Amino acid sequence: MKHKIGLLGFGTVGQGLCEILLNKKEFLKKKYGFKFDIVAVADFKFGNVYNAKGLDIEKMIKEAKAGKKFTQDLADWDNLKLIKKSNTTVWCELTYTDLNTGGPAIDHVKTALKSGKHVVTSNKGPAALFYPQMKKLADKNGVKFKIEGTVVAGTPVINLAEGPLAGCTISKIRGILNGTTNYMLTEMEKGMAYDEVLKVAQEKGYAEADPTGDVEGYDARGKVTILANIVMGAGIKITDVPCNGITKIKPADIEKAKKQNKRWKLIGSVEMIDGKVEASVKPEMIDLSHPLAGVMGATNALTFTTDLLGDVTIVGPGAGKIETGFSILTDLLSISREMEN
Repeated sequence: MKHKIGLLGFGTVGQGLCEILLNKKEFLKKKYGFKFDIVAVADFKFGNVYNAKGLDIEKMIKEAKAGKKFTQDLADWDNLKLIKKSNTTVWCELTYTDLNTGGPAIDHVKTALKSGKHVVTSNKGPAALFYPQMKKLADKNGVKFKIEGTVVAGTPVINLAEGPLAGCTISKIRGILNGTTNYMLTEMEKGMAYDEVLKVAQEKGYAEADPTGDVEGYDARGKVTILANIVMGAGIKITDVPCNGITKIKPADIEKAKKQNKRWKLIGSVEMIDGKVEASVKPEMIDLSHPLAGVMGATNALTFTTDLLGDVTIVGPGAGKIETGFSILTDLLSISREMEN
């Protein structure tokens, strides 16, 4: 079958996904039998468009990069009507993340699932705040709710736990879940002060103008909540996870770690203790012999502690246009395979 794809959000991730799909269209068809049309896009900046036979995505990318609104196939439908009325079979929810309320993404996801349409998302809001409800709604309507892109972008973390590590009992997950803070700690170890390195991180685009979500650990907390609920079946809320960021780490703390042959990392942790899942986000001094200690810069990494393989560490990018776009592609391919079986 030919998948009819809709995009909610045409920012960095949406454009990255489209570039991948356009560049690999023949490869995906030949190797995986994956055929598709992108038929609908909703974006608050560029407009809502719909063409049941397929949109001119190359033209839309050019318009978006030029900061212009879409000029072709304009739809006089709001987001929810577009979701319900279009001939889409799967929606990619790629709007901004709101870890307090879930933002409009919650309504987008609910509407799509209730309409019998699959949902793939990189938006941590629905996954961190309402995953059990969304999964139940998806199951009820015979569709899929896929969220690989919500944790560590395209680096296969959730898929690793559910795929190659299937059969193992995972008792602990610990890792670096925020590239901004890992970059900052790397530079602070070289002698830069916190305020100075934060400014550089913002100039490089690693940190937002308001860096609170990164430096206070809130971004990592959202990802920890997702891992706890998806991989460990915890059923916890984001507010159940104690969270401390890196704002209080001083040069003296950096030197203390060096003297002990250790290194500061902001660690997200999920662990099964006495039959109960405990989760947290906090700065920790990691021994230099541990694989996580060698992960520097904006890179992310996670160590899974298993009964059959011991510790398994995966290292990769935690953000980026193509990297996150790839995470959406992997979920789209997964849905395609499952539909064929």
